[in-house]
Amino acid sequence: MITRRKFVKGTAITAFGTGLSTAIPVDLLARRRRVPPGEKLVVGLIGCRQRGFVNLSNFLRQPEVECAAMCDVDRNILETRTADVLKLQEKKPDHYGDYRKLLERKDIDAVIIGTPDHWHCLPFVDACRAGKDVYVEKPLANSITECRIMLEAARKYNRVVQVGQQQRSGTHWKSAMDFIRSGKLGTIRRVNIWANFNYGAGRKKVPDTPVPEGVDFDMWLGPAPDRSFNASRFHSVWRMFWDYGGGLMTDWGVHLVDMALWGMNVDYFPKSVVASGGIFANQDRALETPSTLNVIYEMEGFQMTWENNGGVQVGPFGQAYGLAFVGTNGTLVVNRRQWQVFPEVEEGATRMEDPGVFPSENNSSFDHVKDFIKCLKNREKPAADIRIGHDACIYTHLGNLAFKTGDRIAYDAGTHTIVGNRKATELLTPVYRKPWKLPDDIN
Repeated sequence: MITRRKFVKGTAITAFGTGLSTAIPVDLLARRRRVPPGEKLVVGLIGCRQRGFVNLSNFLRQPEVECAAMCDVDRNILETRTADVLKLQEKKPDHYGDYRKLLERKDIDAVIIGTPDHWHCLPFVDACRAGKDVYVEKPLANSITECRIMLEAARKYNRVVQVGQQQRSGTHWKSAMDFIRSGKLGTIRRVNIWANFNYGAGRKKVPDTPVPEGVDFDMWLGPAPDRSFNASRFHSVWRMFWDYGGGLMTDWGVHLVDMALWGMNVDYFPKSVVASGGIFANQDRALETPSTLNVIYEMEGFQMTWENNGGVQVGPFGQAYGLAFVGTNGTLVVNRRQWQVFPEVEEGATRMEDPGVFPSENNSSFDHVKDFIKCLKNREKPAADIRIGHDACIYTHLGNLAFKTGDRIAYDAGTHTIVGNRKATELLTPVYRKPWKLPDDIN
């Protein structure tokens, strides 16, 4: 527990909005000035460019939250985001190029990790060791072994962890899950999941160039293999390369697969996973992950499928992405905009009543931050606790692993192996580039 601050004893939580909007309530700064120093929640941000700063902006819409420090390998990003922070608070945050220096600070209660996926595990484990609570972006990690290590670290050091699977805090998502579990859909035999996005086709290929001024590219690579600098593998497009991310499967998969697991009350790993796909339509693009991919998860009592198509944004039910829970009485279709049911028709009559369309309130990201802050006070598990992030992330990595090996695979969490498949088991664990070392002293 954060014992040195009254903050954890019950300061108020007030909602102000989401995202990167600069429309700040006029009284925010004045209310922030009135918060006694001992009642503040002090946070640090590691990885400032995109989602990390979206999260920080939601934190700073709470008058009792203060950002004391920001860390990024790109000094240009640090300067830009500092200007943005100063629209939300008067105190300029300190800058760091090495996250370990930020974690040495005793005044920081919690950290936000918004780095590329291959840079989640090390700062997460080090933050837990340093006694910091953590809000970490999804997917939890870039490998299954890293997921396991991060779960063990969070539990060993008794940290509150919120994984950025913000749909767990979405009002309309909760109502959709309640409806799915009501039984009105009948027997749900299948959950289909799809994600079609233009960015999944990768960026146009460009030649290598010198490292941009102000960028510590060696630090950006971190534990990943040494590579020359190329803009098509850097800011915002790194996730289409295996060293740094897992393509659409892990980027959107953790969000959508997580909803399938939630809706179907799944607390186990699939009996088997098989996948097929490739780069069929985007050979002129810079990417390694499959822009076309299908994954079949063998579950208990139903089947779950994943499909992604990079470079297109048309999908089932006219939606670029979403889930369809296929029941004997009707199919519930849900995404971030809304959920609705398509009743089955038999002999001219529907098998169930149409409940109508339930639109989103677009509040999930901000409510996810509020939930984390609440749990910092009461030390309870937040909406997307580390276990939830761990399980959803492993599901998505299993999809990629089945694609890479071309085999039907089954994961044994007890032995941390792919059953009967040494090659696939070896791929569970990344090889870190020296001097970085995969944490191996958590247990």
